[in-house]
Amino acid sequence: MKGQEQLHKSRVIKVESQESWDFLLAQASDQGCPVFIHFTASWCVPSIAMNSFIEELATTHEDIFFLLVDVDDIKAAATKMEVKAMPTYLC
Repeated sequence: MKGQEQLHKSRVIKVESQESWDFLLAQASDQGCPVFIHFTASWCVPSIAMNSFIEELATTHEDIFFLLVDVDDIKAAATKMEVKAMPTYLC
């Protein structure tokens, strides 16, 4: 098809709730997987600019859990991890 784009499933998991945050961290711990967390916000232009780079990292490091956390949606996780500014990256 003309203009057809290659679709791929993202390896970066967007954390949708506090419950999924807790579940994903427990799952990574149970599997012994390192976790890379990108704390972001929809209004943070530098965070948004990094998304494609984080996606690329996730495809080349399949042994790492890559999580995307919007601090406005999951405030408790951001507070617990002492996130003060965006973007913040934790491993």
